[in-house]
Amino acid sequence: MDTTIAFNKERWEELSSVGVQFSVPWLDLKEEAARQLIDPEAQLDQIEKKKVLCLAASGGQQSVAFGILGAQVTVFDLSENQLEKDRSAAKHYGIKVETIQGDMQDLSKLAARTFDIVWLAHSINFVPNASLVIKQIARLSKVEAKLRISFTNPYVHGVWDCPMGTGFLLSQPYVDGAQVTYADPYWEFADPDGKNQRVQGPREYRHSLSTIINGLISNDFIIKGFWEKVGAELSPETGSWEHFMKVAPPWLTIWAQKR
Repeated sequence: MDTTIAFNKERWEELSSVGVQFSVPWLDLKEEAARQLIDPEAQLDQIEKKKVLCLAASGGQQSVAFGILGAQVTVFDLSENQLEKDRSAAKHYGIKVETIQGDMQDLSKLAARTFDIVWLAHSINFVPNASLVIKQIARLSKVEAKLRISFTNPYVHGVWDCPMGTGFLLSQPYVDGAQVTYADPYWEFADPDGKNQRVQGPREYRHSLSTIINGLISNDFIIKGFWEKVGAELSPETGSWEHFMKVAPPWLTIWAQKR
């Protein structure tokens, strides 16, 4: 394990232990809510009996949503704490989930042409080599398998750290694979008990649209749809996160299908 991945593993173990929102299991799901959570863009057909890979998507959330809908679920993630939450949530629902610990840049533990659905959480920006991840996902995917990938808008990645007047400052080079730095590297959030937590975040990397889109195309994926996350608050406070979301969509999602 290289130093970057070791550092990010340490960060996610701590974030998970103090209850960052991505580590709080979904323990009261019904089928309708489960489907909406894992397919908000309505791109999936039948899920029952499908083989699903929740890639870098642990924490007892998407895995149990797919499991409730009858899928055969494998979770592959860097954090052991996060994977334990998948196992605990699966036990809560009385379903089976396979968990594997590892770096998403090395998926050699998984067999080729295994999965019908790959659900890649908003996590590819925590590794420097997005192209390698996409290439390996292609190897694991059956013909006509569907892939959901969510990632940070590369044009504005990290800009929310630099508000100026009524806008935000573009200051970091647009370089694929470059680390995105912040003046304050700590994440602040309320844990499930409402207590404020301040924990150093993992390292993040910018991945250009050309890297993601051309990576999918060159690995025999057909792009089925593209979505942008835009803030809904009408009059957000200047310089706030809601203000940033209103002027620049921070999150992007692509659904693709293997040829």
